[in-house]
Amino acid sequence: MLPFPFTLTATEGRARTGVLTTARGDIRTPAFMPVGTAATVKAMSVDQVKATGA
Repeated sequence: MLPFPFTLTATEGRARTGVLTTARGDIRTPAFMPVGTAATVKAMSVDQVKATGA
């Protein structure tokens, strides 16, 4: 598997932001990714999950 190209766009101290380029489009980082295990998302309400666009 080839690595995805990553372009660093800004830094402040140890923090950084950038763009990860994939075949399906660009992903701005840092990115919030709600994780669902066994079809559940813990610590978030249904409305909060919907608001993320997930």
